[in-house]
Amino acid sequence: MNFVFDFSVNDFFYMVKGLGISVTLTLWSVILGTILGIIFGFIRSIAGIFLNFFIGSILDIFRSIPLLIQLILINALSSIFKFGFSPFEVSCFVLAIYTSAYVTETVRSGILSVPIPFLKSSRSLGLTYLQTLKEITFPLALRVSLPAWVGVTLGVFKDTSLVLWIGIIELLKSSQIIITRTQEPILILTIAGILYFTVSFCFTRVTNILEKRWERYEL
Repeated sequence: MNFVFDFSVNDFFYMVKGLGISVTLTLWSVILGTILGIIFGFIRSIAGIFLNFFIGSILDIFRSIPLLIQLILINALSSIFKFGFSPFEVSCFVLAIYTSAYVTETVRSGILSVPIPFLKSSRSLGLTYLQTLKEITFPLALRVSLPAWVGVTLGVFKDTSLVLWIGIIELLKSSQIIITRTQEPILILTIAGILYFTVSFCFTRVTNILEKRWERYEL
């Protein structure tokens, strides 16, 4: 049995270009979402009941509504009210807020996991509140939060495939375009899956190496 494929090298590079869009969206979203998540997570860990409930309720909206609906609605609102945001900018905004909603809880749980005796001991040794945060709370919280943050980042990377619905040609959309021309869905989706896996695998290996070096440093 002979197999003849219309898939070419140019098609592969077109998919790689789409992968670059996916990675770029992930980087911007995770950077902005992590910054916001750290701020919100810290506020929620020390805030009173009312402020904690207010921030948590807003973030629950973004965690509860499917990401695809958020992308379509905000992109439509941007057009209706003529904000002038491009689909790429809308995607970065929505994904960043979506990421921050999960990072907030990750950071908050990390901060709250720091044992109270550690904090009391640091204060008894004469450390100020800010010094305690810098030297005790944040390093321990970061250690606890890292695995969950890696999971959130990988989830956002895969969720970038949803931006095709607002016109962005990322990896999955570029794959669909090639499938329409070549009628070779199994081959092309397999290649797309391998590309997704390669980026995710490299990212997890790098974070695992950093985590192991961190453990050696602690010992």
